Amino acid sequence: MRIKNTTKNYGSIAKWFHWVTAALFLAAYTSVYYRGWFTSEETPENWTILQLHLSVGISLGVLVLLRVIWRLMNSNPQPEPGTKLEHLSARIGHISLYFIMILMPITGYLGTSVDTDFFFLFDITKFENTSLYKLIIEEGLNLTFKTFEEPIDFIHKNILGEWLAWILIIGHAFAAIYHHKFKKDRTLIKMTTGQ
Repeated sequence: MRIKNTTKNYGSIAKWFHWVTAALFLAAYTSVYYRGWFTSEETPENWTILQLHLSVGISLGVLVLLRVIWRLMNSNPQPEPGTKLEHLSARIGHISLYFIMILMPITGYLGTSVDTDFFFLFDITKFENTSLYKLIIEEGLNLTFKTFEEPIDFIHKNILGEWLAWILIIGHAFAAIYHHKFKKDRTLIKMTTGQ
């Protein structure tokens, strides 16, 4: 298997980025829903699940940054035959997914009111306690953390997390299945076996 992308297939690094990103998004969502549905606030289990969610979110942020750099350094395989509308839809869908993958970790970190105990190895300071926060938010915009955090949290949880991310992820998965089962082209194969 080649490391870099070719005109026919994605390379092993692009595939690794794709599937690890998918797994981390699943872990982030699982932790949020588990925390909300099966734990009570102010319990050790709730705190542990929150810390796992924050750790996964920061990992996603770093991974997506590396993924964007890798994508800029590699050409993509040739698109499968299709209409202009199909190609435009695919392009808009991919740009939207990258937008979500970048914005979710950023808004998650900016709106978090606690430090992150990164996989219980070391602490990452919350944004509120950084000099950048004090310079831009407190001194520059003259906002309290609560005033700053409310719209950020709304974007992260209500707009991106509850709706937009799910719509894009499900749409992406259905598009891959549609290409594989109905169009019978190589769209899904390029990101899996490459055969």
